[in-house]
Amino acid sequence: MIRLPSFPSDTMEEFEEHAEINSDLKVSFGYHCNSSRSCFAEANYECELSSGLQIQDSKIKSRSSSFSCLSGAAISANFTLANTNICNGLIGEEILPELDSPNSFRKMTLSPSVSRLDLLSSSQGSVSTDNENGEVGKHFWQSMSAPTRVESSSFLKGMDVQMAGGAAGEDRVQAVCSEENGLLFCGVYDGFNGRDAADYLAGTLYDNIGYYLYLLEWRIKQQNELSGSHEENHFPCSDGLVKSNLSLAIKRSETEDTQKMPLNTIDVLDCLTQALAQAESDFMRMVEQEMEDRPDLVSVGSCVLIALLHGMDLHILNLGDSRAVLATCNASGSGLLRAIQLTETHNVDNELEHKKLLADHPDDTAVVLGGKIKGKLKVTRAFGVGYLKEKKFNDALMGILRVRNLRSPPYVYTNPHTLSHRVSESDLFVVLGSDGLFDFFSNDEVVKLAHEFIQGNPCGDPAKYLIEQLLLRAAKNAGLSAEELTRIPVGRRRKYHDDVTVIVIILGNKQRTSRASTSY
Repeated sequence: MIRLPSFPSDTMEEFEEHAEINSDLKVSFGYHCNSSRSCFAEANYECELSSGLQIQDSKIKSRSSSFSCLSGAAISANFTLANTNICNGLIGEEILPELDSPNSFRKMTLSPSVSRLDLLSSSQGSVSTDNENGEVGKHFWQSMSAPTRVESSSFLKGMDVQMAGGAAGEDRVQAVCSEENGLLFCGVYDGFNGRDAADYLAGTLYDNIGYYLYLLEWRIKQQNELSGSHEENHFPCSDGLVKSNLSLAIKRSETEDTQKMPLNTIDVLDCLTQALAQAESDFMRMVEQEMEDRPDLVSVGSCVLIALLHGMDLHILNLGDSRAVLATCNASGSGLLRAIQLTETHNVDNELEHKKLLADHPDDTAVVLGGKIKGKLKVTRAFGVGYLKEKKFNDALMGILRVRNLRSPPYVYTNPHTLSHRVSESDLFVVLGSDGLFDFFSNDEVVKLAHEFIQGNPCGDPAKYLIEQLLLRAAKNAGLSAEELTRIPVGRRRKYHDDVTVIVIILGNKQRTSRASTSY
């Protein structure tokens, strides 16, 4: 049975009496599909574009979307530097401010990240520096087999592509949606030991994914043209196609036909995996270039959680211990609410992960110390964190920061868990959350809290509500009031809760939520 956690009757009144608590949320955004815009406005969300113009109903193609709205919220606990310096500061100074949209979604006309950085494929050679300042080189590789001019994947085309995102402590959150294409992309990047890795993911991973999806579609199209057949042919992306400059990857068009090619879900998951591998390779190469001046970069890492909803297909990728939890009605027709975890938990508390770690290092008797890998890190799979993957990165550290007896790296892996789920009439919503959310609530509790809030507040913000409930529980556990907890400055507040990021995606028609019963 899913039980609602008990709170004092005046807990929500406490938040209402202290408005400054809500201002403590570092990220808060919401989006309702076009059919629900009037409700969206009533909920006091901003739905204007960055240009100050709203999307006109007449310009949106009529379609049955697989999601109706989403909300995102995040709160800080860790102290972190304002911006990253990796890539000579370009990620933090130029790209990330343009990604930040803490109160609304806004229209995307061009991807700012890849087009500005001209990042290169590390699998094809090292970055060349053109001047004494060590700026990222402008040279790029062209594949003999890949197209010389790369346009956007049909996943990402559309006149109504919008985005929102932001940073809370070492967490990054990103959401991109297109009603015209039935597309929703959400990324949660839970950084640790610094925000550089999470910043890098927020600045580049979405574009990497678009690039690999384009290559997949291009290969399918080329094969069909060669065979003279219009039947579906599915070919996974290959490493031989990654030579093209990523700066050419995403060029969105508002005038071209947006008809989508059918893509096999296995191929899409393969593209997500390759996009992450590309980001990892490029990031680690940059760390190696800069670690002499910034040895701290070798310990910086991030968990990764991606949800790509396209039509009725929900694609999930995770690396680390962030979670995606699906709320669905019982398939038996009883209408009971169920919580289904769509992700794996990659940390030493997971018995399977723990056993694999020990099996991979049979000659090392000190793999896990104090509940952490080499006494340093709890997650078994992560982006970055080079010092637990290669000896040369560990050697860059000094004194107690260096891992002793790094006998047989890697100790942290980069292979993600992937899953595709076909959205059904029984599926109500999906909650994406960094591990800080699940430090206080089980999957069942998260689903129950979100479901009851959505039923009672159809135009409300369930992600923000979950953050508020977490603060109440964290305060109660510490013997504090919510107001007292939120007055504790970041850094010191890490003693009571982690950085927390939450996204709630309401699937299909919002009225479906009334079909689920919350009691037996």
